[in-house]
Amino acid sequence: MSAQVVELLQQRIESLQGAPTRLTVPVHPALEDLVQLRTGTSYAVDSASLALALAAGASRAGEWVGFAGWGDFGAEAASQWGIDLRRTVLVPEPGDLWLEVAAALVDVLKVVVLKPTTLVDPKSAAVLDARLRARSAILVVWGAWPRVEARLSAERVAWNGADRGRGRLSRRELRVVVDRGGRRSVRDLELP
Repeated sequence: MSAQVVELLQQRIESLQGAPTRLTVPVHPALEDLVQLRTGTSYAVDSASLALALAAGASRAGEWVGFAGWGDFGAEAASQWGIDLRRTVLVPEPGDLWLEVAAALVDVLKVVVLKPTTLVDPKSAAVLDARLRARSAILVVWGAWPRVEARLSAERVAWNGADRGRGRLSRRELRVVVDRGGRRSVRDLELP
């Protein structure tokens, strides 16, 4: 290889350094064709099921995930979604330090699910968004967030299996809507 080619390659590498690579992270198979998680970004959801589904793919792939501000976190439900509890960090009540806790989790985990205890101002969101990009992490917010890659909502939920109050619930039907800056995708899912 000539010295000129080596120099050009070194310049190219230097130009790419510092610009974090946006990698994709798996989601639960039920959502695979509906949404794709990319590192350095945040996503908003309106239900526990959607929050768990977005974190489950990364956990199933061997990544560490975390949950903050979720005081009634259901470990059994998380496990049923495929989240490995041995690689899960839970901070159920971060209180007024929710931003600091979320930032610390983003520093070390691939996917962080945050349920903020207060309305989030754009400045706080921008601080965390910068941290996401620097650490190549993903934030899933259960609730409102100023800027997100996509918002997922469960518009219709129906349970099947119990007959007039008797029996066991066997499955759940869920209509999921994904809004990406005005572009909407809708999918009906059947979950166990």
